[in-house]
Amino acid sequence: METRLIFPLELRQEGRTLTGRFPYRSLATISDRGRTRKETFAPRAFSYAIEDPEREINVLLGHSFDRPIGSKRAGTAAFEDTDDALTFRVELPEEAAQPTYLRDFLAATNAGLVLPGVSPGFRVPPASTVPDAERLEPEQGNPGVMVRTISAAVLYEMSLVSRAAYPDTAVDVRSLHGDFPATARRRRVWL
Repeated sequence: METRLIFPLELRQEGRTLTGRFPYRSLATISDRGRTRKETFAPRAFSYAIEDPEREINVLLGHSFDRPIGSKRAGTAAFEDTDDALTFRVELPEEAAQPTYLRDFLAATNAGLVLPGVSPGFRVPPASTVPDAERLEPEQGNPGVMVRTISAAVLYEMSLVSRAAYPDTAVDVRSLHGDFPATARRRRVWL
């Protein structure tokens, strides 16, 4: 039985762990300059960056590197890649130590002003490096719309966004002390 986590971000006073889920095979509709295309990710499309222990992947607010929430290399973010989805967890600092942009986003979400989702920041490697990294095919029954299927991408960030192109993504904040992977923990200083 598959459980989909589709609900607004929930902030609890004791909340310390933020989780996100980006399902594979989900379909996004992207309209740009009068053209519509669709996009989907094959299972484990992000495995290259996830499996490389030295590759940095940031968790950001709104694709903005000046609003970080977690870091793979710093040990404040952990990622798990399965055939169904890419999931991540971020260990948040105490509420008093959270940056104002994070507190504002969580407060806006709790007030029902935004329904957050997850959006990946990635690059598709060139065909000379990974020949089958992506393919374009006409949508079945609608040949005027192309579907881009990405089977290999270099992930460099996952962002919390208020309007996700992929509607099946999910974000949650809960108190999960002790449930954060020990291998992801490193000594760090919160400024």
